Amino acid sequence: MESAAALEIDPKKTALVLIDLQQGIVSRQLAPHAAADVIQRCATLANALREKGGTVIYVHVLINETLRLPVDAPNPLPATPLPATMSELVPEAGRQPGDPLIAKRQWGAFYGTNLEQVLRRNGIGTIIIGGVATNMGVESTARGAFDRGYQLIFAEDAMSTLSAELHEFPLKHIFPRMGRVRSTEQILAAL
Repeated sequence: MESAAALEIDPKKTALVLIDLQQGIVSRQLAPHAAADVIQRCATLANALREKGGTVIYVHVLINETLRLPVDAPNPLPATPLPATMSELVPEAGRQPGDPLIAKRQWGAFYGTNLEQVLRRNGIGTIIIGGVATNMGVESTARGAFDRGYQLIFAEDAMSTLSAELHEFPLKHIFPRMGRVRSTEQILAAL
């Protein structure tokens, strides 16, 4: 891995994209980082990037509108709709007036949303990404960003999932092939 000194960030051309910091997702048991820690680190990154003139984008999944296909290992969802509050961001995530909010209906934040339009209109070339879950919404969104030519920085301790094993695999084997994996502290130092 490159040293932290090699990480250069132009805040005005950078967006922090935070995935699914919402009631129905961060209320679950997460690993290796607890939800409260992930939310706190995401909010810290958001404040720091905003201070430097960067763009902060929050993404949430409309849980009751997600596509449900026959799969071998379905996500456990009740037959009746969940309360709408399950799709609302937690206040601790720190969304501010003017921060775009992208609603998605699948794991990735590009398909069927205006995320790319928001990024392009803000002149974004680099995405710092965090949120929940590392191997689902974060990875799917990162793959979409990579396919569209965005430079990626993965805030490895500002994301988490349902187990340490599921978190570690993309961090060790997928994300380093798509971008740069750094800690929140290293990203803050580069800002």
